[in-house]
Amino acid sequence: MANVKLLFGPMLLGVFINMVLYGVLIMQAYHYYQNFKRDARWIKCLVLYLFIVETINTGCDIAIMYEPLIERFGEPDATKFFPTLFPAEPILIVAVSTPIQLFFAWRIWIITKSNFLPLLVSFFAIASLVGGTYTTVLIVKIKLFARKPELHWPALVWFLSACIADILITVVLVTSLSRRKTGFASTDDAISKIIRITVQTGMLTSVSFAISHIFYS
Repeated sequence: MANVKLLFGPMLLGVFINMVLYGVLIMQAYHYYQNFKRDARWIKCLVLYLFIVETINTGCDIAIMYEPLIERFGEPDATKFFPTLFPAEPILIVAVSTPIQLFFAWRIWIITKSNFLPLLVSFFAIASLVGGTYTTVLIVKIKLFARKPELHWPALVWFLSACIADILITVVLVTSLSRRKTGFASTDDAISKIIRITVQTGMLTSVSFAISHIFYS
């Protein structure tokens, strides 16, 4: 029988962390709809879409852990076959990350008026979407934990592309916003705050994708 700690330990830790972050997401969504009522309707719909998909993803994460550790505890097949909802994980993750990255690509186009940089970010965002989708297809096909190494290359395309897109977004936004400082304290403080948040979120998502790849592999 496979080592249960090694097989499900990292996944269970990931679910714990995801539950904490989901609580943060709820507060962020509430804060957004309370304070940004004048935003365009399509942006509000995007936020709602992301919240719904992330809610589904969190529910799938719980089910993925519940099946082998509770419902099928002690059964040999619990450590032989992937959990039933495991294939949903990659496709749901890219269903959240890709629209966010494309949104930031649009924001970069607005700020820089450059076509190349937004297209570059979009390229890696779409590559991540393709990698995540193909990973889901392979999970459905191979079914067995013993064949998990076969997921390495599509998962690497998925994670690496997403990581590069996030780093590009962070670097371009920080550079562009830094050039927009005016010398007026109030304006510069607001820009500095935006830069700080951009760096923090960019680093967080990049580190998260790196950790995810380590656990996934």
